[in-house]
Amino acid sequence: MLSPVPEEPLLLAELKPGRPHQFDWKSSCETWSVAFSPDGSWFAWSQGHCIVKLIPWPLEEQFIPKGFEAKSRSSKNDPKGRGSPKEKTLDCGQIVWGLAFSPWPSPPSRRLWARHHPQVPDVSCLILATGLNDGQIKIWEVQTGLQLLNLSGHQDVVRDLSFTPSGSLILVSASRDKTLRIWDLNKHGKQIQVLTGHLQWVYCCSISPDCSMLCSAAGEKSVFLWSMRSYTLIRKLEGHQSSVVSCDFSPDSALLVTASYDTNVIMWDPYTGERLRSLHHTQLDTPMDDSDVHISSLRSVCFSPEGLYLATVADDRLLRIWALELKTPIAFAPMTNGLCCTFFPHGGVIATGTRDGHVQFWTAPRVLSSLKHLCRKALRSFLTTYQVLALPIPKKMKEFLTYRTF
Repeated sequence: MLSPVPEEPLLLAELKPGRPHQFDWKSSCETWSVAFSPDGSWFAWSQGHCIVKLIPWPLEEQFIPKGFEAKSRSSKNDPKGRGSPKEKTLDCGQIVWGLAFSPWPSPPSRRLWARHHPQVPDVSCLILATGLNDGQIKIWEVQTGLQLLNLSGHQDVVRDLSFTPSGSLILVSASRDKTLRIWDLNKHGKQIQVLTGHLQWVYCCSISPDCSMLCSAAGEKSVFLWSMRSYTLIRKLEGHQSSVVSCDFSPDSALLVTASYDTNVIMWDPYTGERLRSLHHTQLDTPMDDSDVHISSLRSVCFSPEGLYLATVADDRLLRIWALELKTPIAFAPMTNGLCCTFFPHGGVIATGTRDGHVQFWTAPRVLSSLKHLCRKALRSFLTTYQVLALPIPKKMKEFLTYRTF
């Protein structure tokens, strides 16, 4: 069941960087990446000029209207009663392109971390990885703001980062050097694999929630699907007409969405490679001349936490929200120079980053999922498409469970 959706998402808050201190402020002020920690207790924002802001969530009460507060922070953020978390500024020394929070480490990972990093007082730490302009990756402990590791290997900009959701502290990085690299933070940040095959800059990487697959998108018309078990290429997904720049898996790992400069989002079955649906980003206003032909080029796409909605950011200065079963957006919001977007892990809020170094927070649909969808989500979290098709159940039920009923 979908909740009523307003005609436009409401702007809840907008954060801006401090006063510029460089004369060439506009040259590197972009917010290339925004991220919430998986438990929703922190927000990270690459605000330009080598700076990342770490902000406790929810924001100060004066920024968020009543009724939109996030869930209370987990007690594990402050296990020793040291007081409320404080905002932190991380000076990364290079332009920051990618951000990724780790999940809370599993108990074995915590023990390994304590063994390898005895100088860190709180081993049950939340980690932030930052991908930099010079190819370095810096690893930070969120609670203290201390740098823990520096990962070297890439030869160009680290454009995107993704941790395995299992808490194993495996990190994947995507770079303009046309490679993806796999790092094990439990082994002092050891590089354990290099994935090659892309012919262009790698813009985006996304790990499926079940940790079985990795999707990578480069400046090419196809995307690559890799096995996270063997680190080998499973298949290429072909269907876009221009560079693919963003990708994301659904919360149950059953769907993959890719966004391209060709103005389309394609929804795929990652297990079969089947193209299930295309969402075309048409302009609301008729272009004045041919120079506007690429104005709807997409920048970012992401799934909502319950898996019923998508958010997209495009060059036509619009944030769009899509319901999974519909081919047209259900809501729009005007935004200038958008680059990235992400949902709050508990729903109700979307964060977007802009070329001006700003971050904006918007209302998102609040959802009461149907029992059917909850059952599908639970089943698809551990059953592949082929396993569903092999079940002795009616055809219509198989179609529903494999998202073929659009």
